[in-house]
Amino acid sequence: MKVVIQRVTNASCKVDGKVISSIKNGLLLFVGLTHGDNIDNIKYHAKKIANMRIFEDEEQKLNKSVMDVNGEILSISQFTLYASTKKGNRPGFTDALEPILAKKLYHQFNNILESEYKINTLAGEFGAHMEIELINDGPVTIILEDIDNAKS
Repeated sequence: MKVVIQRVTNASCKVDGKVISSIKNGLLLFVGLTHGDNIDNIKYHAKKIANMRIFEDEEQKLNKSVMDVNGEILSISQFTLYASTKKGNRPGFTDALEPILAKKLYHQFNNILESEYKINTLAGEFGAHMEIELINDGPVTIILEDIDNAKS
C-alpha cells in the first residue's frame, strides 16, 4: 500500500464536472493498493495517518494530528501510484492490485478512518475519471509506503 498525504486548506473531487466531495482543513490522500495488501496494511496505514503529527501547534511545530485539529480527510483511489516506468515510455500498471479487491480494501480503509478514528472521511469515486483540486498547506506532502518500508 502506498499513500501520498497532502496537508490542505481545502480540496475537492469532481466527476463529470460535478463536485462529489470536498473538505476544508485536513488531509488529501491519494491511495494506491498493490498485490499482497490486506486488512493489516489498511489498519496500519489508517492508524499512522490518523495520528501523524503534521499540523502546527501554537509554537509552529508539527505536533498535531488531523484529529487534534478536527480536520477532515478526502481519500482518492489512485492505482497509478504503482506505475512502473522501467521499460519504454508508457507506464505499466501490473503492480496495482486488481480492481475488485482494491475497491473493497479502499472502502475498508476509509471506513476505518471514519469509524475507529472519528475523522470525517470523504472519498472520490473508485474507478472514475476524477478532477482533484487542492490547496496544499505548507506545502506538506508525505509518502507512506507498505508496512516494511513504513517502519523505517
